[in-house]
Amino acid sequence: MLRWMIALGVAVLALVPSTALAGTTRSETTLLQQMNRVRAQHGLHRLRFDAHLERAARSHSREMLAENVFRHGAFGSRMVRFDVRGTLAGENLAWGTGSQGTAAGIVAAWLASPEHRANLLRPSFTRVGIGDLVGSFLGNQGAHVVTADFAG
Repeated sequence: MLRWMIALGVAVLALVPSTALAGTTRSETTLLQQMNRVRAQHGLHRLRFDAHLERAARSHSREMLAENVFRHGAFGSRMVRFDVRGTLAGENLAWGTGSQGTAAGIVAAWLASPEHRANLLRPSFTRVGIGDLVGSFLGNQGAHVVTADFAG
């Protein structure tokens, strides 16, 4: 049986703009492409990778995998710790196996959830960091554990 869960957190932080990132994984790049495809369908500007958000997202996905927990944790503190800058920040989480762990499956699930959809389609979000890590999670082998941190 495939299991899948999503969660959402939105935080408003006083932040300033940041830089772009190189070195994303294939799964992170594919997820960004899927997210931007949906944003384009809604007449929105593309999200671009941000190094600070990327480090924050990967750190959080790594922590969830290591602790075998699915939660946002101290989102605001994490944004400060990774020097995320901008005027607004938010976060979508997901985990899944099989087709529910793919970029298409994750984005479809986010679109089906009003809170996640709002983050994904928020016009003021211009940057994103994605941490898509694979491992054993909550008793499921080969699970993708995803954190998407947004800022604008």
